[in-house]
Amino acid sequence: MANARLALAGGEQRRRADRIDTGPRYSATDAVRMNHMFRGRDTSEMLTALFADNMLGDAAIVSSFGAESAVLLHLIGSIRRDIPVLFLETGKHFSETLAYRDLLVQRIGLTNLINIMPDPALLIKKDENGLRWSYDPDGCCDIRKVLPLKAALAPYDAQFSGRKAFQAETRTNLPRFEVAEGRLKVNPLIDWDKARIEAYSTAHNLPAHPLVAAGYPSIGCAPCTSRVAPGEDPRSGRWKGWDKVECGIHTPALSDDNGANDPIF
Repeated sequence: MANARLALAGGEQRRRADRIDTGPRYSATDAVRMNHMFRGRDTSEMLTALFADNMLGDAAIVSSFGAESAVLLHLIGSIRRDIPVLFLETGKHFSETLAYRDLLVQRIGLTNLINIMPDPALLIKKDENGLRWSYDPDGCCDIRKVLPLKAALAPYDAQFSGRKAFQAETRTNLPRFEVAEGRLKVNPLIDWDKARIEAYSTAHNLPAHPLVAAGYPSIGCAPCTSRVAPGEDPRSGRWKGWDKVECGIHTPALSDDNGANDPIF
């Protein structure tokens, strides 16, 4: 079943890559406008309006199928089950994450999972033994995450991210809407706290990632993810021992004089 999905994903990627890239679709001014438009609006209400009025154009969810991924997938999947869900199949995931991906897709009823894989030729050239993570985690993330996702996102006008302010200091001041490389990035859960995430999951009977109970509140690739002690930053187990807090797929959006990236909820 997984192999079939991967084959379909490759066809979908090639089909979308054939579309003409018309350049930047959104500006910082658009992000400002949308942040103000939806100021104080309930998350579900906002998402319903975005899809009902086709305000985003071609949009996709980028999901790690990690510790808190189920809520965003359920919120959006309840409105549009056929939305493309992009998953970076880095080749380094925990087996539990891959099983959890399959479980959530089935449970929520998502119909358009797209597994994004690194360029095999680039892996042979720059990470032939698969150990680049051990001496150059930035380079490993670049090969296995940043470059494949950039190519996969090229045809889309907008993307949904599951980032939340409580996860790390680097995410504290993110707004609901920002612009990156001319693409609108939507952070619907940025103002949700852990209690709200857990309450939603319980209310909708969403399964938890099996590694959360084992002390992994933030889950990435297996070699670069460690257990977190109680009271520590939830993302402190990522790239432990390295001066690194993000994989690189969420680069800070450029701000402007209009305050496009002010945290307007």
